[in-house]
Amino acid sequence: MSRFDYHRSAPELFEQLMTMTRRLRAGALDRRLLELVYVRCSQLNGCAYCLDNHAEAARAAGERQQRLDVLAAWRDAPFFDERERAALALAEALTRVADGGVPEPVWSDARRHFDDRALAELLFAIATINAWNRLSIAVAAEAPARS
Repeated sequence: MSRFDYHRSAPELFEQLMTMTRRLRAGALDRRLLELVYVRCSQLNGCAYCLDNHAEAARAAGERQQRLDVLAAWRDAPFFDERERAALALAEALTRVADGGVPEPVWSDARRHFDDRALAELLFAIATINAWNRLSIAVAAEAPARS
């Protein structure tokens, strides 16, 4: 339940964002990495609906619960490789873009670990999850109870 049904009010815009999301799932990025980025951005934005959705999707893609449990402290956890760390750093910088943009070391590290296509998809993934987070927070979308 939410306080406003933007899906019904602007279905063509909703479908465009869904199309982007589907294309990213079928793209160059590993599904587990994509879901880690989605979860981390959703943590930063405080979006419970998206956190629930993408943690579940990450587990379905084979992500280990332990890595999800420590994702908020990924810099201090030994469970993430250099490529994942580069993606998470870029995700944090773009999600917190008002705090000073993307520092050059973060950008350089991402460029080192991702080819042009994968980097473009990573940027679109970060932008897309931030859009979903903002929409879900605006309408107070509720995560469903799981048994």
